[in-house]
Amino acid sequence: MQLDWTQLEQMFYQFFWPFIRISTLLFAMSIFGANLIPTRIRILLAIALTLIIAPMIADTAKMDIFSGSGFLAVISQVGIGAAMGFATRVLFETFVVGGQMVAMQTGLGFASLVDPVNGVQVPLLGQFFLMLSTLIFLAIDGHLLMLRILAQSFNSFPISETGPTSEGLWNLVLFARWMFAGAVLMALSAALALLTVNLTFGIMTKAAPQLNIFAIGFPISMVSGLLIIWLTLTGFSGHFNNQMGRTIDVVCGLVKLEC
Repeated sequence: MQLDWTQLEQMFYQFFWPFIRISTLLFAMSIFGANLIPTRIRILLAIALTLIIAPMIADTAKMDIFSGSGFLAVISQVGIGAAMGFATRVLFETFVVGGQMVAMQTGLGFASLVDPVNGVQVPLLGQFFLMLSTLIFLAIDGHLLMLRILAQSFNSFPISETGPTSEGLWNLVLFARWMFAGAVLMALSAALALLTVNLTFGIMTKAAPQLNIFAIGFPISMVSGLLIIWLTLTGFSGHFNNQMGRTIDVVCGLVKLEC
């Protein structure tokens, strides 16, 4: 079989344009975009996914890369992939922020370590919630769901010079607010319980001034915090499912999919 230049060019564009969106998503998305995964592995995974998804695309853009329209198409594909990946980042950062709030209330804020995923220093409790949410995400095949949405996005949002709609981007911005609202909802029960403990300490100090409340208050607050965290973990999966549902809605809205 002989291939002329036109056929080779067509095959190149058939795989190049999907590769831009796929690779950007993998680099921006949590888990796949973690620093623990070498860049070479992410590139190979992007190439493998492109080889699988590209033949399923009904119509692939044939714009010249070095033209103005080709440059705009590259920017739009990078924007779509980055926006989808950012939505998953917000999902997991919600639990990191929630863990930080609980850690500060329980006196565990000083126990911090370097997050191997993002390379930043976070409280130990925030890292625990991040690991727990990651395991739930993998257990419910959330990564496969994101890849399925990515594959379907090429038909619902074809490759062109047009990037994400203003409505989709605005919904993404509004969803980013849930990183703080969701974290507050997750830490609210623990914060209220610890507030009750501190109120009890205040009453004890007023009733018996001879008690050294500073000597016994910190250990009791820490033990009470650990007990409260253990009791509130039963609602963690429900909170994750709610946040996951919002994430999927935002991602589908970015690529005009009905999810």
